[in-house]
Amino acid sequence: MSWRGPVLDEEQRDIFSLMDDLLSGQQPLADDRTDAIDQAKAQLVELGLWTLGVKEEHGGSGAQRDTVLLVLERLGRLWPALGWASVQAQAALAVIGGDDRFGDLTDAINEGSAGVAVVEGFSAHVRLAAEGDGLQGTIDRVDTASGVPAVVVLGPGRTAYVLRPEDLIAEPVERTGLGGARTVALSVHAARVQTIEVDALEVRGLLRLGAAAIAAGIAGAAADAALAYASSRDQFGGPLTAIPAVRQSLQEQAAGASTILGVAFGADPSDSGQTAAALAMACDTAIDVAARALQSHGGYGYLTEYPAERFVRDAVSLRAAADPTGSVMAASRDLAGNPPTE
Repeated sequence: MSWRGPVLDEEQRDIFSLMDDLLSGQQPLADDRTDAIDQAKAQLVELGLWTLGVKEEHGGSGAQRDTVLLVLERLGRLWPALGWASVQAQAALAVIGGDDRFGDLTDAINEGSAGVAVVEGFSAHVRLAAEGDGLQGTIDRVDTASGVPAVVVLGPGRTAYVLRPEDLIAEPVERTGLGGARTVALSVHAARVQTIEVDALEVRGLLRLGAAAIAAGIAGAAADAALAYASSRDQFGGPLTAIPAVRQSLQEQAAGASTILGVAFGADPSDSGQTAAALAMACDTAIDVAARALQSHGGYGYLTEYPAERFVRDAVSLRAAADPTGSVMAASRDLAGNPPTE
């Protein structure tokens, strides 16, 4: 599989090869194949990739940010739902890791046996209200590739709330792509919630740039598939790549995938405006690249025998899951020095 990002160091090249070996011959995931989802997650856990960027003292591998983004880009090519679940697991452990109150949950997240979502408390799809020492309300969607997850709610200022699975009732939600995400809507009935102080910029930066890397993977895989198809398909006495308009579209697809990677790797994770803009740009560009790649397949692009239609669905669903609109709103409040209030 191609790589359109920055030059990799020796360790990253080894991980690149490891990821390609892992994904070679694997199949896309589907919600009704929970055994395949669990097996794929277990492989990532066994290889130390599931919580790759989490501090070692919190159970992770302690890898640098660029290495984490590399793994997420690779996952975005075939298992974007697991990529997004991994991003949320790492973001959640950046919140609760090292806090003795959550030791059991920390271990379960690292082991992949517990799903966890991280959501913005003031996003449009999160409607929670304080009731005594607890929270009541709904969360319209979370995508954790698991059953009923734990949830970390990023609240006002540096506050986060941790909801346990027993506080939640889940209902499946249909979506267009992200096979294996096991998307659910949650009803929240927490008589008492645990609060914790967080580095909100770190957590939000991890979520946003992680999602951007996954979007780059979707776009890169779509561009590769379009090039492979156009190179092998003859029309008017030669391959489709001999047609100037086709070549231009293929070049634009490759450029789009490369641009997403450049933005994801180049953004300052502590700059809320940069990370929000990177996420929004990545999601929109991935959809554009995937749509162009589908067109490069002609009518065959709409058939499930080809991956082109899956890339479009995955790109659309990733944008819905990662909520770039909510991120832009959060960044605007950060820049204004006016964090959301209860």
